[in-house]
Amino acid sequence: MGVMDNKTVFNAVVCLIGSLILLVHIANVLFKKKRRKDENLLLVFLGFTAFHFACYFVFCFLKTYWPSDALILGFYTGFFLANNAQVFLLFLYMLCYVEVPDKAARAFYIGNLALFAIFVVLDFVNLGTHMFFTARNGAYVRAGGIVFSQGYQFAAFSAVFLIVLWDKKLTVRQKVAFSVYCLLPLVAIVLQNLLPGYAIAYLSIIVAIEVLFVFLNVEKNLELAKEEEKLKDVQVRMMLSQIRPHFVYNSLSSISTLIPLDPENAQKALDAFTEYLRANFSSLTENRLISFEDELRHIEAFLSLEEVRFGERLKVVLDIRASGFFLPPLSIQPLVENAVRHGILKKVEGGTVILRSYEEEDAYVIEVEDDGIGFDVGGLESSSNKHIGIHNIRYRLSKMGKGTLSIESVPDKGTKATVRILK
Repeated sequence: MGVMDNKTVFNAVVCLIGSLILLVHIANVLFKKKRRKDENLLLVFLGFTAFHFACYFVFCFLKTYWPSDALILGFYTGFFLANNAQVFLLFLYMLCYVEVPDKAARAFYIGNLALFAIFVVLDFVNLGTHMFFTARNGAYVRAGGIVFSQGYQFAAFSAVFLIVLWDKKLTVRQKVAFSVYCLLPLVAIVLQNLLPGYAIAYLSIIVAIEVLFVFLNVEKNLELAKEEEKLKDVQVRMMLSQIRPHFVYNSLSSISTLIPLDPENAQKALDAFTEYLRANFSSLTENRLISFEDELRHIEAFLSLEEVRFGERLKVVLDIRASGFFLPPLSIQPLVENAVRHGILKKVEGGTVILRSYEEEDAYVIEVEDDGIGFDVGGLESSSNKHIGIHNIRYRLSKMGKGTLSIESVPDKGTKATVRILK
């Protein structure tokens, strides 16, 4: 039976504290109702690191009380494999943040995986060659090639560091977070070679993970919370801008007039009016995308009411060639309303509204076109209430559906609004 020396006690305490900190972070991510893709990968990364720390904590006791060459060789082989795997997971986590072309991301992934696989093989080869380390009398003994055993970590850390610095879309805090995780362990590896026996690398990993977690995950959650609040505000303002009292009054008046003259059409108009109100009210609390078919039903309900009111002054053409996609609620219907109210109905003779949808290689396209009075699009960029509906649509398309809205208009000729929803 042996007694733990100061180095072993230091290492055990570091690993115990590290495991507890990681478990807190894991619980923080694990019990979220909705996790992002990067958070799922972060969960794997944190979980693996916690397991790695826990294994070293147990090993501190085993090597003190039941030392053997087999134990040393087996543990440190797993230790080297785990170090490399941990860096490999960091590389994958980094790819969730940087914006690189798909082909480049695939090349980075394949190159990193190939290099990782080579060092996995070398770690197992060491069991027979002892080129990295060996064991004598239950003690860990470094060999001449120990520096090369950390070759994958140096290469992967350097790649992460350079990619992060190169990416212009990352914030300063994001760059700092990844850079700290790359540089601290490298410094710790050097120090550990000068102070053998102390798990300085583990201590550096704890600090690096704290920076990574706070600067990336916590900050991103705060940003998303702010975006969600802003999106709710936009939805409320959109809702209020859509439900116009005079439209409700005029629609009910038209239905009331129809009841004694044409009860059947009055019933259809009332159903359309109910559908119109339902869709507008549900959009206030809707935080998910809806199908284009649902949006189209809402549009048809609105157009049915307007056709009842304005008869032959309003002509509608539906050219629907694509419908199997999703988009934010009330992102097309307000454009149709604008075409009717601000384009067609301001002409004495009325006009035609065309709604078309079709598919391109990388996107679904919806166009709302009218031959109304048109307008000067130069004023669209102003923040006045006059164009708040357009700004709301653009914002929700960008944040919820990775979509864009462009508007072309020629005075006295008409307007065309084009929405592109990226696949």
